Amino acid sequence: MSSDSDEVQLSIVVPLYNEEPNLNALFERLETVLDKLGRSYEIVCINDGSKDNTLLGAIAHHQRNPAIKIINLSRNFGKEIALTAGLDYATGTAVIPIDADLQDPPELIEQLVLKWEEGYDVVYGTRRSRQGETWLKRFTADAFYRAIGKMSRVPIPRDTGDFRLLDRRVVEALKQLPERTRFMKGLFAWVGFKQTSILFDREPRLKGTTTWNYWKLWNFAIDGITSFSFVPLKIWSYIGLSISLVSLIYASFLVLRTIVFGIDVAGYASIIVAVLFLGGIQLITLGIIGEYIGRVYEEVKGRPIYLVRDVYGFKGND
Repeated sequence: MSSDSDEVQLSIVVPLYNEEPNLNALFERLETVLDKLGRSYEIVCINDGSKDNTLLGAIAHHQRNPAIKIINLSRNFGKEIALTAGLDYATGTAVIPIDADLQDPPELIEQLVLKWEEGYDVVYGTRRSRQGETWLKRFTADAFYRAIGKMSRVPIPRDTGDFRLLDRRVVEALKQLPERTRFMKGLFAWVGFKQTSILFDREPRLKGTTTWNYWKLWNFAIDGITSFSFVPLKIWSYIGLSISLVSLIYASFLVLRTIVFGIDVAGYASIIVAVLFLGGIQLITLGIIGEYIGRVYEEVKGRPIYLVRDVYGFKGND
């Protein structure tokens, strides 16, 4: 059932970046599931500056099925921003973000909808297993979720991505959050509402290769931690206080030793080690402070979160 009616019940939000090989299978599986549900729907695709023919392929599917709508961003803004754009444009009573690589099975949408009908505002998919990923990727992901779970004041579900169902009230609440460094998993948890989960086995990527290398994942983790925790700042405050206390005790010891035994010419090695150690501590501390200041700088500039070049399928824009 297409979205020709005035009220769309389900909006599927799909960020796209170089996903040309996956488009046919993606839309085939999505449409099969959505037609089975018998609800009015729209599939909102966000082309996040793809360098291949992802946009052309999505436009071809839009011409075949008007329920497929496209937002073409002016450049690559990143997945979190693309997802934000999709939530802004989605009109459904319930909104379901999903990745285009089909690691999150579209067939689970039916289970998400059933939980929503039970009265839940957010139904998120929790990964029971992560197929097709290296042990290092699984280990680092688990370590990240453990770390941010202990640091954040807001409980962020472990092993949970963006694949979930959001009630319209939740989407409207998310649209009120204007920050530019967007860690969507944290924002989904921060808004609260009545939430539950379903377990599923995450499948390997259908085709193509992921653009999420370890450097990008590291920066993504830093964004998540700095967006939802001040613990790094507090840790280094305590480290600085501890070093100051140790230094004070050691200085008192040196003064007393000098008074009792006279002046003792100390070696230079210990002095150099102490200077280098304290210098390193100071640089690390400045780096952590800089991460927070940089995010403040991003906010005060007040630039738009994203810019749209073209849209296809939205009323008044065809």
